[in-house]
Amino acid sequence: MIEVHLKQLKFHAFHGLYPGEELTGGPFEVNLTVSYEPEKPVLSIEQTVNYVVIYEIVKQHMQVPTGLIETVAENICNDVKKEFPFIKGIVIDIDKCSPPIEQFQGRTGITLKQSY
Repeated sequence: MIEVHLKQLKFHAFHGLYPGEELTGGPFEVNLTVSYEPEKPVLSIEQTVNYVVIYEIVKQHMQVPTGLIETVAENICNDVKKEFPFIKGIVIDIDKCSPPIEQFQGRTGITLKQSY
């Protein structure tokens, strides 16, 4: 099993349900791991999971204002699976780095794990 990681991807995005989030947005961080069983031997990029393609999928979805980050994560997983139908699993973390909670210091976030 091979795992391809994209770690600490930073975005300014407009996800959220609270008033003003759709106007001002905020910082988000995404971590994503895709696992697959490679054909032996791996001879070309077509036999692997291309992290550049995955990054573009994540970036595209982070640019679309969405109420729930759970929905963003599901949409990213669906598109990654469409692009790479041979994958066996995805784990994605999306953190809201400055949630609109009075006197809150830290992050909020979700983890979505998909097995295929």
